[in-house]
Amino acid sequence: MKKTLTISVLGLASVIALAGCAGTSGNTPASSMPGTGQNGMGMSSSAAPAASDHNAADTMFTQGMIPHHAQAVEMSDMMLKKQGMDARITALATKIKAAQAPEMEKMTGWLKRWNEPAQMAGGDMSGMTSGTMSSDDMAKLDAAQGTEAAKLYLSQMIAHHQGAVTMAKTEEATGKSADTVALSKSIATSQAAEIQEMKNLLAAL
Repeated sequence: MKKTLTISVLGLASVIALAGCAGTSGNTPASSMPGTGQNGMGMSSSAAPAASDHNAADTMFTQGMIPHHAQAVEMSDMMLKKQGMDARITALATKIKAAQAPEMEKMTGWLKRWNEPAQMAGGDMSGMTSGTMSSDDMAKLDAAQGTEAAKLYLSQMIAHHQGAVTMAKTEEATGKSADTVALSKSIATSQAAEIQEMKNLLAAL
């Protein structure tokens, strides 16, 4: 019995030792393989989409559309401040402002998430915006009153919207970010409809 017990104890010790080695060898690769050390790579790739889920076209579209929208809001604010303006023009200006202000906020958030600047280096926006008004155009709209102001606003905003539709279609064709492409499609659709609405209003004045 003593001999049997000794063999059993030795056998058990061997099993424990082997289990310990197996545990150690099992843990060692875990720390050196992608599981831990390189698993950080796996984790960073899951966090990376915020910076890599867009391309240069998305950045250019967003950087260009924000000031484009800002000008449309400014033009609409001018109309809303004028006295005795046609109710249809006031309603249109209110609608444009209500639609574009939240879109500006959304696009600003995307640029922050992508770690992209709000403007191109040096603030050069040439070629990024289409249909925008010059400072002289804005001054004329600000000074105009009554029907003259309404007609000027509509003609300027039609050109402004046409530029936005062009920018949106370019983004739809070349962009990578699903959110940005979706917004470009929405802008193209909604502003094309408003262009027709404004043409009808202009003809009726």
